[in-house]
Amino acid sequence: MRVSVVVCEHSMDRYEDFREAVESLLGQTYDDTEIVLVSDGNETVCEYMRDNYGDVDSVLVHCLDENVGLLGARNAGAEVANGDVVAFMDDDAIAEEEWVAQLAEVYETKDVPAAGGKMTPAWVAGKPDFLPEEFYWLVGVTHRGFGPDGDPELAGEVRNTFGSNISFRREVFLDLGGFDTDIGGRQGDANLQGGETELCARLREEYSYGVYYNPQAEVAHKVFEYRTKLGWLLDRAFWQGYSKRGMETLVPESGGEESYFLTQLVTNYIPGRLTRLTSPSFEAVSQFVMTLIFTVIVGAGYLYGVTKYR
Repeated sequence: MRVSVVVCEHSMDRYEDFREAVESLLGQTYDDTEIVLVSDGNETVCEYMRDNYGDVDSVLVHCLDENVGLLGARNAGAEVANGDVVAFMDDDAIAEEEWVAQLAEVYETKDVPAAGGKMTPAWVAGKPDFLPEEFYWLVGVTHRGFGPDGDPELAGEVRNTFGSNISFRREVFLDLGGFDTDIGGRQGDANLQGGETELCARLREEYSYGVYYNPQAEVAHKVFEYRTKLGWLLDRAFWQGYSKRGMETLVPESGGEESYFLTQLVTNYIPGRLTRLTSPSFEAVSQFVMTLIFTVIVGAGYLYGVTKYR
């Protein structure tokens, strides 16, 4: 079984991180791995890709004439890929050497249309003590409460995994038409996010199954310093809450999982953190306070979304 991994790049500003991502894929233990590199409308990036990887047998370089955005570039990569499975990873991620092997094992042993794995944090400038694990999803990392029955260490079906650690049987992906390239700008709404959510909702509707989550298939996501700043996190929390409401309305097949998570925050995680304050530390107190604040901000974004997406 051949697995094609698509990685896209559109700017030289991130090229060194992109190279680290590619090098992690070249070091995979799974032999039948194809690496599809997509330059999203940048001639200089295209030239660098060809210079660096054009003579590597396992690498296919595909250059787009114009910038089409990440989802469009991923679709283009999937179309030219030769694998039975097409996987996606971001340019600021690093795959564990067994990542592709763990994904391939799922497809070889289970009749599922899609598979993904765990995102772990790679703190570039150190982990902020105030950031609770329930909100790691703000920085693109698998959070407390994710996974089957809310357990990130448990394998099984989920609606979708993060876009930097997700894969599909290629024929399934193409039959579904790939990612909806209008999802970020639908109805002129640039703040709406959820490309993986929308696609996997259609996947579940068509195949009566979502994504098989394998926590052993790990990809590390670089969390740059700016992503640990409180102001950036609060802004992201608001628009993520907004997007959750948008996805619920625009993609009813998502199954109400967005509001379910907010309910779990209020009824489970906040009370749980409160009980752990019997012997308070600065970190425990700050994370409890930020759990409250982030919950309120996400809720505010969600309610704001209600005014637009009814």
